[in-house]
Amino acid sequence: MATIDIKVPSPGESITEVTISRWLKKDGEYVNKDEEVLEIDSDKATLTVSAEQAGSLKTIAKDGDVVKVGSAVGKIDTEAKAPAGKKEEVKDTVGSKQSVIAKEQPTANTKSTSSNVSATPLAKKIIEENKITQKISGSGENGKITKDDVLKAMGKGFGGEKGFGGTRDEERKQMTPLRKKLAQRLVAVKNQTAMLTTFNEVDMSKIMELRAKYNPQIEKQLDTKLGFMSFFTKAVCEALQLFPAVNAMIDGEEIVYHKFCDVGIAVSAPKGLLVPVVRNAEVLGLAQIELKIKELALKARDNKLSMDEMTGGTFTITNGGVFGSLMSTPIINPPQVAILGMHNVVERPIAVNGKVEIRPMMYVALSYDHRIIDGRESVGFLVKVKEMCENPSRMLFGGKDPMEIVLGL
Repeated sequence: MATIDIKVPSPGESITEVTISRWLKKDGEYVNKDEEVLEIDSDKATLTVSAEQAGSLKTIAKDGDVVKVGSAVGKIDTEAKAPAGKKEEVKDTVGSKQSVIAKEQPTANTKSTSSNVSATPLAKKIIEENKITQKISGSGENGKITKDDVLKAMGKGFGGEKGFGGTRDEERKQMTPLRKKLAQRLVAVKNQTAMLTTFNEVDMSKIMELRAKYNPQIEKQLDTKLGFMSFFTKAVCEALQLFPAVNAMIDGEEIVYHKFCDVGIAVSAPKGLLVPVVRNAEVLGLAQIELKIKELALKARDNKLSMDEMTGGTFTITNGGVFGSLMSTPIINPPQVAILGMHNVVERPIAVNGKVEIRPMMYVALSYDHRIIDGRESVGFLVKVKEMCENPSRMLFGGKDPMEIVLGL
């Protein structure tokens, strides 16, 4: 019997141990070459391990085991035959050349995928985290289950869902290395920084008008839409140039000022909060920023982010508004010294030129390290972000109104 070992890859420099998060394939199951078979957790990232050759899988380590980097956690019997109903390689001759085609063997119980009800990635995450097994009616396209559908069903209650309610049962789960590291960092921030938070509110009318006007064209050309995050990222980059201390970091007894904007975008992934980084966001346009955020968010959802994509940010933006948050105090992502929190957009009555009008408003929060950022700088930075989001044309002229440039002000 010819076998090859499944070895634990290194998730990054200085990491010597990882935890077996879960086997994606069962012991004895036949796997194809390059098919993902294993998921591992470290204190920095979650990685998947793929089969180097096709064959029958033999697991050695179990879910939850802590193993050394480079150690063998399973084997693949490369001489095993593919069972019926499994993808197999079939030779297809075209002229004098031969190509290999993966062919799915039909089975009697195969269902049409079009009849299966699907869910959005965020809806799936909520369902998995809350172990919801009941049927949920989808209101999305083709009956797709959305986040709102799941939250609505949870709000109504599940009427005696098996495993919850009516008992005194408890369940214990081991914290993942990523969650442990996150907990340590958050506690360290509270203990080691002089963190304060300042608040403001933004009238989102102009941004919403621009999105309504240009999104059809952008979606047609680039297969994406402008979200709020791209506008705030661009506004932050302009404001950071005017208030460099907000884009700095402390290194011993020195302050390091960055002359670039590597903006971390906090995203919720299946394994927890991740902060991938948009490099040199200051030179990107709104559509380019949106495409990069979309790319990083998809990688985060699929646990495909590299270490380089999650390290080295100079400033972070987090958007609790996607979950319905009205206001919060975000925690700084060290060694950075500031973080911007976005929130839900709510129509509220406000005074405009002495009259009451209904406008789409968003509360924004800037948490900052008071050791190197003064109140004047923090408030000034947040006011500048507010001004540019309420007048997006300012983002193109270094934070100034175009008429101010013409007047030489």
